[in-house]
Amino acid sequence: MTDQAPPRIRAVPEGRFARARRMGGLATGLASGVALGGAQALLRGQRPRLPDLVLSPGNVARLAERLSEMRGAAMKLGQLLSMEAGDLLPPEMEAVLARLRADAHVMPPKQLKQVLETAYGADFRRLFRSFDTRPLAAASIGQVHRALTPEGQALAVKLQYPGVAGAIDSDLDNAAALIRWSGLWPAELDIAPLMAEARRQLHEEADYAREGRALARFGDLLAEDDRFVVPRLDPDRTRPAALAMSFEASEPVERLADAPPEARDRAVTALIELCLRELFEFRLMQTDPNFANYRWRPETGQIVLLDFGATREISLEMSEGYRALLRAGLSGDPDATMRALERIGFIRPGLSERHRATILDMAGMGFAILRGPGPFDFRGNDFAARVRARGMEIGSERELWHIPPAETLFLQRKIGGLYLLATRLGAQVDIPALAARFA
Repeated sequence: MTDQAPPRIRAVPEGRFARARRMGGLATGLASGVALGGAQALLRGQRPRLPDLVLSPGNVARLAERLSEMRGAAMKLGQLLSMEAGDLLPPEMEAVLARLRADAHVMPPKQLKQVLETAYGADFRRLFRSFDTRPLAAASIGQVHRALTPEGQALAVKLQYPGVAGAIDSDLDNAAALIRWSGLWPAELDIAPLMAEARRQLHEEADYAREGRALARFGDLLAEDDRFVVPRLDPDRTRPAALAMSFEASEPVERLADAPPEARDRAVTALIELCLRELFEFRLMQTDPNFANYRWRPETGQIVLLDFGATREISLEMSEGYRALLRAGLSGDPDATMRALERIGFIRPGLSERHRATILDMAGMGFAILRGPGPFDFRGNDFAARVRARGMEIGSERELWHIPPAETLFLQRKIGGLYLLATRLGAQVDIPALAARFA
């Protein structure tokens, strides 16, 4: 693909020992940087703080590079921490983790060949007329390649990095120990729930049979909606560590930013409506809002949906809890709003009146979009800045520090990701009409 930057090639370390050694090497490198930075601070007559020393420019670069090299659990944990607790983390740490959301090394050809032989056998070439060794995409669990079947059918084949699935638990334990040592995670927040969720999500995303079933389910659910294209599963070339599907020609969704306004509005409206259907009708949601999971076909205006590894079932209780919150927001009922926020686990019960007012003020910013009047213009408004500023104020109130249940976190991540995409594309969407339809 001509719009791709040259890939950064680095073999994936295989086996728990090799991966633990890489993580240990990272810890040693960070500690050396801390020691040097501390000595320099003392010479300047300053009292060094551990988080400041860990986040020196050299250590920041070292941390991002090594986690990107490792891929797998270490990289995924960085992504989760960034998306779920970004407002509470130091800006330097957020910058490191943001790089991990979109930046991974790719396997060298020799290792790629080994992966193909492990997945399909030594005669794997008989399954393909051609196989492009340069990946279309690389992420935390695997990388995607374009291929042709002997019959000429274009495929996208996702190959799992070697050793990643078996090292999930040890990777997470090592990464958590490093995070705790560094002092970068606020002591008031319990990291254990996020660790447990990262563990569960990674094991699910490494299960390509599960992802294949989710792909097929979404294909069935959206079969009658011609606004979307879902790749077709190729069961004959799908294996435990290889997921094969039809290749759907398309462009990065960000290209919509240069399309006519009606095309942008139509695409973003479709995506927001799909999110609401996932929450209230399907009770099945693809929870990863990475922009790369959406592609665009200029000739038809269709959105191609990719990557169903992070698909989650949504409980009836959570779905109805969000419906109650939607109705409370539309009606402007503060008591019902607080009950709904407690029901979905977004806030703890029993907040003081002052903190209750703070939460209601922030919620009211979002509900104003639902009530209108008229469509919401994602372009040129200060909504995100106001919410972030209010969120930073809440972050300074330790009584309000709280990590919601995993189900709520992933729903909020999807909603937040769609907001960012709509803002990037500069769309205008009739949010009040959509909200009223599902309330």
